[in-house]
Amino acid sequence: MINEVIKKNGITYGIILGVVLALITATMYAIDLKLFVSGWITAVKIVIYLTISILVLSKTKKELGNIFPFKSAFTTSFITVLVGILIATLFDIILFNFVDPGAKETLSDIVIKSTVEFMQKLGTPASAINDAIAKMKETNNFDTLQILKGTIFVIIIGAVFSLIMAAFFKSKTIQE
Repeated sequence: MINEVIKKNGITYGIILGVVLALITATMYAIDLKLFVSGWITAVKIVIYLTISILVLSKTKKELGNIFPFKSAFTTSFITVLVGILIATLFDIILFNFVDPGAKETLSDIVIKSTVEFMQKLGTPASAINDAIAKMKETNNFDTLQILKGTIFVIIIGAVFSLIMAAFFKSKTIQE
């Protein structure tokens, strides 16, 4: 059974994380779809994950009287990340499949163009670039199934991230 403080804080901060991520997506959508291939947006999202994880783990550790075993720290962080990712994923699915399905095609074109430019900078042969373009045109990364596949990968990364954060926030054991 999960401690109520861990569950409450994980869900609360997960909702905050999910809403913030959805707002970032909505902002990028409203400003310029090219922001979806921007590296600095990814960096901002990582900083947000870090900040919210630190806040929830600090608060939970304090509420548990600084008795915070690794499992409890991991559970708190993972619930937060999981809830946040699920909310952001649901928002993406709704936005790209119901609100503006046409944005999927535009974004696919932007991703292809960005990938081609990157591959050209690396000196990739034209035949390899053409093969990559053909494969990318077969799959639309903004379809519901592709978004869900990407979500699984993000959840795995979130679990690893939660393990690292838990290692930092766990209580120190006292040797007697």
